[in-house]
Amino acid sequence: MSDSQPQQPPPSPRSGRGEGGPGSPRGGRGEGPGAHPPAAEATALLLAGARLADGRTVDVRLGGGRIQAVGAAGSLPSAAPARVDLSGFLLLPAPAEPHAHGDTALTADAEGPVSYAPEQVQRRATEAALLQLGHGATALRSHVRIGGVQGLGALEAVLAARRSLHGLAELSAVAAPRLLTGTAGADGLAMLRDAVRMGASVIGGCPDLDPDPAGFVEAVLELAAEHGCPVDLHTDGDDPGRLARLAAMAGGMRPGVTIGPCGGLSRLPLETAHRAADRLAAAGVRVTCLPQGDCAALERRGLRTAPVRLLRAAGVRVAAGSGALRDAGNPVGRGDPLEAAYLLASQGGLRPAEAYDAVSAAAREAMGLPEVRVEAGFPAELLAVRGDRIAGVLSLAYSRIVIHRGRVVARTSAVREYCDSAVAVALDLPRQGRMEPGP
Repeated sequence: MSDSQPQQPPPSPRSGRGEGGPGSPRGGRGEGPGAHPPAAEATALLLAGARLADGRTVDVRLGGGRIQAVGAAGSLPSAAPARVDLSGFLLLPAPAEPHAHGDTALTADAEGPVSYAPEQVQRRATEAALLQLGHGATALRSHVRIGGVQGLGALEAVLAARRSLHGLAELSAVAAPRLLTGTAGADGLAMLRDAVRMGASVIGGCPDLDPDPAGFVEAVLELAAEHGCPVDLHTDGDDPGRLARLAAMAGGMRPGVTIGPCGGLSRLPLETAHRAADRLAAAGVRVTCLPQGDCAALERRGLRTAPVRLLRAAGVRVAAGSGALRDAGNPVGRGDPLEAAYLLASQGGLRPAEAYDAVSAAAREAMGLPEVRVEAGFPAELLAVRGDRIAGVLSLAYSRIVIHRGRVVARTSAVREYCDSAVAVALDLPRQGRMEPGP
Protein backbone atom coordinates (compact mmCIF):
# COMPACT_ATOMS: atom_id res chain seq x y z
CA MET A 1 0.00 0.00 0.00
CA SER A 2 1.28 3.45 -0.82
CA ASP A 3 2.19 5.37 2.29
CA SER A 4 -0.22 8.11 1.25
CA GLN A 5 -3.29 5.95 0.87
CA PRO A 6 -5.92 5.85 3.61
CA GLN A 7 -5.30 2.92 5.94
CA GLN A 8 -8.19 0.79 7.04
CA PRO A 9 -9.35 1.44 10.61
CA PRO A 10 -9.35 -1.32 13.16
CA PRO A 11 -12.60 -3.26 13.54
CA SER A 12 -15.21 -1.22 15.36
CA PRO A 13 -15.87 -2.40 18.89
CA ARG A 14 -19.29 -3.92 19.33
CA SER A 15 -21.35 -2.56 22.14
CA GLY A 16 -24.92 -2.07 23.17
CA ARG A 17 -27.32 0.68 22.23
CA GLY A 18 -24.96 3.53 22.97
CA GLU A 19 -21.43 4.44 23.90
CA GLY A 20 -22.37 5.26 27.44
CA GLY A 21 -25.16 3.93 29.54
CA PRO A 22 -26.07 4.22 33.19
CA GLY A 23 -22.98 4.45 35.30
CA SER A 24 -20.63 4.88 32.35
CA PRO A 25 -17.87 7.44 32.71
CA ARG A 26 -18.46 10.71 30.93
CA GLY A 27 -15.48 9.99 28.70
CA GLY A 28 -17.46 7.16 27.14
CA ARG A 29 -19.79 9.51 25.31
CA GLY A 30 -18.06 12.86 25.24
CA GLU A 31 -16.51 14.79 22.40
CA GLY A 32 -13.11 15.32 23.92
CA PRO A 33 -10.02 13.15 23.86
CA GLY A 34 -11.63 10.63 26.17
CA ALA A 35 -14.56 10.04 23.84
CA HIS A 36 -13.11 6.73 22.62
CA PRO A 37 -10.41 4.39 23.83
CA PRO A 38 -7.19 4.95 21.90
CA ALA A 39 -7.12 3.22 18.53
CA ALA A 40 -4.14 1.24 17.37
CA GLU A 41 -1.96 4.10 16.20
CA ALA A 42 -0.28 3.94 12.83
CA THR A 43 3.48 3.75 12.58
CA ALA A 44 5.46 6.95 12.46
CA LEU A 45 4.67 9.15 9.47
CA LEU A 46 6.89 11.85 7.98
CA LEU A 47 5.23 14.77 6.19
CA ALA A 48 7.95 16.19 3.98
CA GLY A 49 8.27 19.64 2.48
CA ALA A 50 5.00 21.10 3.75
CA ARG A 51 4.41 24.83 3.75
CA LEU A 52 2.99 26.37 6.93
CA ALA A 53 0.70 29.37 7.19
CA ASP A 54 3.63 31.49 8.42
CA GLY A 55 5.53 30.79 5.18
CA ARG A 56 8.05 28.23 6.48
CA THR A 57 8.68 24.99 4.59
CA VAL A 58 9.07 22.14 7.07
CA ASP A 59 9.11 18.42 7.68
CA VAL A 60 6.67 17.14 10.30
CA ARG A 61 7.03 13.77 12.04
CA LEU A 62 3.93 12.13 13.50
CA GLY A 63 3.66 9.24 15.91
CA GLY A 64 1.31 7.97 18.59
CA GLY A 65 -1.46 10.17 17.25
CA ARG A 66 0.50 13.36 17.94
CA ILE A 67 3.01 15.64 16.28
CA GLN A 68 6.45 14.47 17.43
CA ALA A 69 8.69 17.02 15.74
CA VAL A 70 8.67 19.95 13.32
CA GLY A 71 11.89 20.98 11.61
CA ALA A 72 13.21 22.74 8.55
CA ALA A 73 12.73 20.77 5.34
CA GLY A 74 15.27 17.96 5.17
CA SER A 75 16.33 18.28 8.80
CA LEU A 76 14.37 15.37 10.30
CA PRO A 77 15.67 11.81 10.02
CA SER A 78 14.02 10.05 7.10
CA ALA A 79 13.96 6.62 8.72
CA ALA A 80 10.19 6.75 9.19
CA PRO A 81 8.67 3.78 7.32
CA ALA A 82 5.94 5.99 5.87
CA ARG A 83 6.54 9.28 4.09
CA VAL A 84 4.20 11.73 2.37
CA ASP A 85 5.63 14.36 0.05
CA LEU A 86 3.70 17.57 0.71
CA SER A 87 5.61 19.78 -1.69
CA GLY A 88 3.14 22.34 -3.00
CA PHE A 89 0.73 21.80 -0.10
CA LEU A 90 -0.23 24.09 2.76
CA LEU A 91 -0.41 22.20 6.07
CA LEU A 92 -3.06 23.39 8.52
CA PRO A 93 -4.79 22.23 11.69
CA ALA A 94 -7.72 20.15 10.53
CA PRO A 95 -11.13 21.81 10.53
CA ALA A 96 -14.05 20.44 12.53
CA GLU A 97 -17.77 20.48 11.78
CA PRO A 98 -19.68 21.90 14.78
CA HIS A 99 -23.16 21.90 13.24
CA ALA A 100 -24.20 18.94 11.08
CA HIS A 101 -27.50 17.10 10.65
CA GLY A 102 -26.55 13.53 9.85
CA ASP A 103 -30.07 12.14 10.28
CA THR A 104 -31.52 14.35 7.54
CA ALA A 105 -28.47 14.67 5.27
CA LEU A 106 -28.67 13.58 1.62
CA THR A 107 -32.49 13.49 1.55
CA ALA A 108 -33.21 16.39 -0.81
CA ASP A 109 -33.70 14.10 -3.80
CA ALA A 110 -35.68 11.43 -2.00
CA GLU A 111 -38.75 10.22 -3.86
CA GLY A 112 -41.70 10.37 -1.54
CA PRO A 113 -41.48 10.72 2.26
CA VAL A 114 -38.01 10.50 3.77
CA SER A 115 -37.40 7.20 5.53
CA TYR A 116 -36.25 7.34 9.13
CA ALA A 117 -35.78 3.61 9.44
CA PRO A 118 -32.65 3.13 11.58
CA GLU A 119 -30.67 1.45 8.81
CA GLN A 120 -31.42 4.34 6.43
CA VAL A 121 -30.48 6.98 9.00
CA GLN A 122 -27.25 5.13 9.82
CA ARG A 123 -26.35 4.94 6.14
CA ARG A 124 -27.04 8.66 5.58
CA ALA A 125 -25.17 9.72 8.71
CA THR A 126 -22.17 7.59 7.78
CA GLU A 127 -22.06 8.75 4.17
CA ALA A 128 -22.44 12.39 5.23
CA ALA A 129 -19.63 12.08 7.77
CA LEU A 130 -17.34 10.52 5.18
CA LEU A 131 -18.11 13.29 2.69
CA GLN A 132 -17.23 15.88 5.31
CA LEU A 133 -14.14 13.94 6.34
CA GLY A 134 -13.00 14.06 2.73
CA HIS A 135 -13.28 17.85 2.93
CA GLY A 136 -11.06 17.82 6.02
CA ALA A 137 -13.37 17.67 9.05
CA THR A 138 -11.91 15.02 11.36
CA ALA A 139 -14.48 15.74 14.08
CA LEU A 140 -18.21 16.32 13.60
CA ARG A 141 -21.11 17.26 15.87
CA SER A 142 -24.46 16.05 14.53
CA HIS A 143 -27.78 17.40 15.81
CA VAL A 144 -30.33 14.57 15.89
CA ARG A 145 -34.06 14.98 16.34
CA ILE A 146 -35.65 12.86 19.03
CA GLY A 147 -39.30 12.36 19.88
CA GLY A 148 -42.43 12.11 17.76
CA VAL A 149 -42.89 9.02 15.64
CA GLN A 150 -39.11 8.63 15.38
CA GLY A 151 -38.63 8.30 19.11
CA LEU A 152 -34.98 7.53 19.76
CA GLY A 153 -34.47 5.50 16.59
CA ALA A 154 -32.60 8.21 14.67
CA LEU A 155 -30.29 8.84 17.62
CA GLU A 156 -29.56 5.14 17.98
CA ALA A 157 -28.69 5.03 14.27
CA VAL A 158 -26.33 8.01 14.48
CA LEU A 159 -24.60 6.45 17.48
CA ALA A 160 -24.15 3.27 15.44
CA ALA A 161 -22.63 5.38 12.68
CA ARG A 162 -20.34 6.92 15.26
CA ARG A 163 -19.03 3.51 16.26
CA SER A 164 -18.50 2.42 12.66
CA LEU A 165 -16.47 5.57 11.95
CA HIS A 166 -14.12 5.04 14.86
CA GLY A 167 -10.56 5.43 13.62
CA LEU A 168 -11.63 7.58 10.67
CA ALA A 169 -13.40 10.51 12.30
CA GLU A 170 -14.92 11.52 15.64
CA LEU A 171 -18.71 11.83 15.40
CA SER A 172 -20.73 13.05 18.37
CA ALA A 173 -24.49 13.39 18.73
CA VAL A 174 -26.64 16.24 20.04
CA ALA A 175 -30.05 15.11 21.28
CA ALA A 176 -32.56 17.67 19.96
CA PRO A 177 -36.12 17.36 21.34
CA ARG A 178 -38.93 19.52 19.96
CA LEU A 179 -40.92 20.20 23.16
CA LEU A 180 -39.87 20.21 26.81
CA THR A 181 -42.56 22.22 28.59
CA GLY A 182 -46.20 21.67 29.45
CA THR A 183 -48.04 18.37 29.29
CA ALA A 184 -46.61 17.48 25.88
CA GLY A 185 -43.12 18.38 27.05
CA ALA A 186 -43.08 15.78 29.83
CA ASP A 187 -42.57 13.00 27.29
CA GLY A 188 -39.86 15.01 25.58
CA LEU A 189 -38.00 15.52 28.85
CA ALA A 190 -38.16 11.81 29.68
CA MET A 191 -36.90 10.95 26.21
CA LEU A 192 -34.09 13.47 26.54
CA ARG A 193 -32.92 11.75 29.72
CA ASP A 194 -32.97 8.43 27.89
CA ALA A 195 -30.99 9.98 25.04
CA VAL A 196 -28.21 11.05 27.39
CA ARG A 197 -28.10 7.57 28.91
CA MET A 198 -27.88 6.06 25.41
CA GLY A 199 -24.81 8.08 24.52
CA ALA A 200 -25.82 11.54 23.31
CA SER A 201 -22.91 13.68 24.48
CA VAL A 202 -24.58 17.09 24.00
CA ILE A 203 -28.07 18.38 24.80
CA GLY A 204 -29.77 20.66 22.29
CA GLY A 205 -33.07 21.44 20.64
CA CYS A 206 -34.81 24.60 19.47
CA PRO A 207 -36.40 26.72 22.21
CA ASP A 208 -37.95 28.97 19.54
CA LEU A 209 -40.38 26.15 18.69
CA ASP A 210 -41.51 25.49 22.26
CA PRO A 211 -44.54 27.44 23.61
CA ASP A 212 -42.34 28.43 26.56
CA PRO A 213 -38.83 29.13 25.20
CA ALA A 214 -37.46 30.17 28.59
CA GLY A 215 -38.84 27.03 30.17
CA PHE A 216 -37.25 24.94 27.42
CA VAL A 217 -33.84 26.51 28.06
CA GLU A 218 -34.21 26.07 31.81
CA ALA A 219 -35.04 22.37 31.41
CA VAL A 220 -32.06 21.82 29.09
CA LEU A 221 -29.63 23.63 31.37
CA GLU A 222 -30.81 21.73 34.45
CA LEU A 223 -30.41 18.36 32.74
CA ALA A 224 -27.04 19.36 31.28
CA ALA A 225 -25.77 20.43 34.70
CA GLU A 226 -26.99 17.15 36.18
CA HIS A 227 -25.07 15.06 33.64
CA GLY A 228 -22.12 17.36 32.96
CA CYS A 229 -23.07 17.76 29.29
CA PRO A 230 -22.43 20.74 27.04
CA VAL A 231 -25.44 22.50 25.51
CA ASP A 232 -25.93 23.41 21.85
CA LEU A 233 -29.22 25.12 21.01
CA HIS A 234 -30.81 26.17 17.74
CA THR A 235 -32.15 29.71 17.72
CA ASP A 236 -32.70 32.35 15.09
CA GLY A 237 -31.66 35.01 17.59
CA ASP A 238 -34.18 37.60 16.41
CA ASP A 239 -35.72 38.15 19.88
CA PRO A 240 -33.34 40.23 22.04
CA GLY A 241 -35.36 39.63 25.19
CA ARG A 242 -35.19 35.90 24.70
CA LEU A 243 -31.43 36.09 24.10
CA ALA A 244 -31.00 38.15 27.27
CA ARG A 245 -32.87 35.56 29.34
CA LEU A 246 -30.82 32.74 27.79
CA ALA A 247 -27.58 34.56 28.58
CA ALA A 248 -28.69 35.19 32.16
CA MET A 249 -29.50 31.52 32.70
CA ALA A 250 -26.39 30.19 30.93
CA GLY A 251 -23.83 32.49 32.50
CA GLY A 252 -20.86 30.58 33.89
CA MET A 253 -22.22 27.16 33.04
CA ARG A 254 -19.60 24.51 32.37
CA PRO A 255 -18.72 22.75 30.11
CA GLY A 256 -20.40 25.45 28.09
CA VAL A 257 -23.32 26.70 26.02
CA THR A 258 -23.38 27.22 22.27
CA ILE A 259 -26.21 28.71 20.22
CA GLY A 260 -26.72 29.09 16.51
CA PRO A 261 -27.20 29.89 13.72
CA CYS A 262 -28.45 33.29 15.00
CA GLY A 263 -29.11 34.76 11.57
CA GLY A 264 -31.88 36.85 13.12
CA LEU A 265 -29.29 38.96 14.93
CA SER A 266 -28.48 40.50 11.56
CA ARG A 267 -32.05 41.73 11.23
CA LEU A 268 -32.09 43.56 14.56
CA PRO A 269 -31.33 47.29 14.86
CA LEU A 270 -27.58 47.73 15.21
CA GLU A 271 -27.68 49.04 18.76
CA THR A 272 -29.96 46.20 19.86
CA ALA A 273 -27.67 43.64 18.26
CA HIS A 274 -24.66 45.17 20.03
CA ARG A 275 -26.39 44.85 23.42
CA ALA A 276 -27.33 41.25 22.72
CA ALA A 277 -23.75 40.43 21.70
CA ASP A 278 -22.40 42.04 24.88
CA ARG A 279 -24.71 39.89 27.00
CA LEU A 280 -23.69 36.71 25.21
CA ALA A 281 -20.02 37.56 25.61
CA ALA A 282 -20.42 38.32 29.32
CA ALA A 283 -22.17 34.96 29.83
CA GLY A 284 -19.52 33.04 27.87
CA VAL A 285 -22.07 31.80 25.35
CA ARG A 286 -20.52 30.77 22.03
CA VAL A 287 -22.19 31.19 18.64
CA THR A 288 -21.99 28.79 15.71
CA CYS A 289 -22.98 30.55 12.52
CA LEU A 290 -23.95 28.90 9.23
CA PRO A 291 -22.62 30.95 6.30
CA GLN A 292 -24.56 28.77 3.83
CA GLY A 293 -27.85 29.81 5.46
CA ASP A 294 -30.30 28.36 7.97
CA CYS A 295 -30.69 24.62 8.49
CA ALA A 296 -33.92 22.63 8.37
CA ALA A 297 -34.34 22.82 12.15
CA LEU A 298 -35.52 26.42 11.76
CA GLU A 299 -38.01 28.04 9.44
CA ARG A 300 -36.05 29.72 6.68
CA ARG A 301 -36.41 33.43 7.29
CA GLY A 302 -33.73 34.61 4.95
CA LEU A 303 -30.20 33.66 4.07
CA ARG A 304 -28.40 36.24 6.18
CA THR A 305 -25.82 34.74 8.48
CA ALA A 306 -25.08 35.92 12.01
CA PRO A 307 -23.24 39.27 12.26
CA VAL A 308 -19.86 37.64 12.82
CA ARG A 309 -17.75 40.80 12.99
CA LEU A 310 -20.13 42.39 15.49
CA LEU A 311 -20.11 39.29 17.69
CA ARG A 312 -16.34 38.96 17.56
CA ALA A 313 -15.89 42.63 18.40
CA ALA A 314 -18.03 42.08 21.52
CA GLY A 315 -15.82 39.17 22.58
CA VAL A 316 -18.10 36.32 21.55
CA ARG A 317 -16.22 33.23 20.36
CA VAL A 318 -17.71 32.45 16.94
CA ALA A 319 -17.39 29.13 15.13
CA ALA A 320 -18.74 28.35 11.68
CA GLY A 321 -20.48 25.21 10.50
CA SER A 322 -21.91 23.88 7.28
CA GLY A 323 -25.40 23.01 8.48
CA ALA A 324 -27.56 21.48 5.78
CA LEU A 325 -25.99 18.85 3.55
CA ARG A 326 -28.37 18.30 0.63
CA ASP A 327 -31.53 18.16 2.71
CA ALA A 328 -34.65 20.31 3.09
CA GLY A 329 -32.55 23.13 4.55
CA ASN A 330 -30.31 23.37 1.49
CA PRO A 331 -30.68 20.93 -1.42
CA VAL A 332 -27.17 21.74 -2.68
CA GLY A 333 -25.33 22.01 0.64
CA ARG A 334 -21.73 20.83 0.40
CA GLY A 335 -20.77 20.18 4.02
CA ASP A 336 -17.36 21.72 3.34
CA PRO A 337 -15.70 23.67 6.18
CA LEU A 338 -13.47 25.48 3.70
CA GLU A 339 -16.53 26.73 1.87
CA ALA A 340 -17.90 28.07 5.17
CA ALA A 341 -14.58 29.86 5.71
CA TYR A 342 -14.64 31.12 2.11
CA LEU A 343 -18.08 32.65 2.66
CA LEU A 344 -16.97 34.32 5.89
CA ALA A 345 -14.00 35.83 4.05
CA SER A 346 -15.86 36.81 0.89
CA GLN A 347 -19.12 38.01 2.46
CA GLY A 348 -18.63 38.17 6.22
CA GLY A 349 -15.77 40.65 6.26
CA LEU A 350 -13.23 38.40 7.98
CA ARG A 351 -9.62 38.08 6.95
CA PRO A 352 -8.81 34.64 5.50
CA ALA A 353 -6.91 33.52 8.61
CA GLU A 354 -9.80 34.62 10.85
CA ALA A 355 -12.27 32.78 8.63
CA TYR A 356 -10.23 29.59 8.78
CA ASP A 357 -9.95 29.93 12.57
CA ALA A 358 -13.77 29.88 12.74
CA VAL A 359 -13.90 26.41 11.15
CA SER A 360 -10.84 25.03 12.91
CA ALA A 361 -9.69 26.36 16.29
CA ALA A 362 -13.01 27.98 17.24
CA ALA A 363 -15.00 24.98 16.02
CA ARG A 364 -12.85 22.56 18.01
CA GLU A 365 -13.14 24.77 21.07
CA ALA A 366 -16.93 24.85 20.77
CA MET A 367 -16.90 21.05 20.61
CA GLY A 368 -14.67 20.69 23.67
CA LEU A 369 -11.78 19.25 21.64
CA PRO A 370 -8.10 19.88 22.39
CA GLU A 371 -6.29 22.64 20.57
CA VAL A 372 -4.32 21.76 17.44
CA ARG A 373 -1.23 23.57 16.22
CA VAL A 374 1.43 22.40 13.79
CA GLU A 375 3.90 22.13 16.66
CA ALA A 376 5.43 19.25 18.58
CA GLY A 377 3.18 17.75 21.22
CA PHE A 378 -0.16 18.70 19.65
CA PRO A 379 -2.71 16.20 18.29
CA ALA A 380 -1.99 15.07 14.74
CA GLU A 381 -5.29 16.33 13.32
CA LEU A 382 -4.16 17.98 10.10
CA LEU A 383 -5.28 19.03 6.64
CA ALA A 384 -2.92 19.48 3.71
CA VAL A 385 -4.35 21.52 0.83
CA ARG A 386 -2.61 22.26 -2.44
CA GLY A 387 -1.62 25.91 -2.31
CA ASP A 388 0.73 28.23 -0.48
CA ARG A 389 -1.54 30.68 1.36
CA ILE A 390 -4.79 30.43 3.29
CA ALA A 391 -6.51 32.88 0.93
CA GLY A 392 -5.56 30.70 -2.02
CA VAL A 393 -6.78 27.44 -0.53
CA LEU A 394 -10.09 29.02 0.47
CA SER A 395 -10.51 30.06 -3.13
CA LEU A 396 -9.47 26.84 -4.90
CA ALA A 397 -9.16 24.01 -2.41
CA TYR A 398 -9.21 21.07 -4.77
CA SER A 399 -6.53 18.58 -3.69
CA ARG A 400 -6.62 17.65 -0.01
CA ILE A 401 -4.97 15.11 2.30
CA VAL A 402 -6.67 14.55 5.66
CA ILE A 403 -4.82 13.23 8.71
CA HIS A 404 -6.62 11.93 11.79
CA ARG A 405 -4.77 10.51 14.81
CA GLY A 406 -1.52 10.66 12.92
CA ARG A 407 -2.45 8.75 9.78
CA VAL A 408 -3.84 9.59 6.36
CA VAL A 409 -7.57 8.80 6.39
CA ALA A 410 -8.82 10.57 3.26
CA ARG A 411 -7.40 12.04 0.11
CA THR A 412 -8.84 14.02 -2.81
CA SER A 413 -6.74 14.66 -5.88
CA ALA A 414 -7.51 17.07 -8.70
CA VAL A 415 -5.71 17.57 -12.01
CA ARG A 416 -5.85 20.77 -14.01
CA GLU A 417 -4.56 20.60 -17.56
CA TYR A 418 -4.56 22.96 -20.53
CA CYS A 419 -4.41 22.01 -24.15
CA ASP A 420 -1.19 22.78 -26.01
CA SER A 421 -1.25 26.55 -26.33
CA ALA A 422 1.39 29.19 -26.77
CA VAL A 423 -0.73 31.51 -24.62
CA ALA A 424 -0.77 29.10 -21.68
CA VAL A 425 2.98 28.60 -21.95
CA ALA A 426 3.72 32.31 -22.27
CA LEU A 427 1.60 33.24 -19.26
CA ASP A 428 2.95 30.34 -17.19
CA LEU A 429 -0.58 29.69 -15.96
CA PRO A 430 -0.84 27.78 -12.67
CA ARG A 431 -1.60 24.13 -13.11
CA GLN A 432 -2.01 21.12 -10.91
CA GLY A 433 0.03 18.39 -12.55
CA ARG A 434 -0.67 14.73 -12.20
CA MET A 435 0.54 13.49 -8.86
CA GLU A 436 2.89 10.54 -8.70
CA PRO A 437 1.52 7.43 -7.00
CA GLY A 438 1.46 8.49 -3.34
CA PRO A 439 1.04 10.68 -1.47
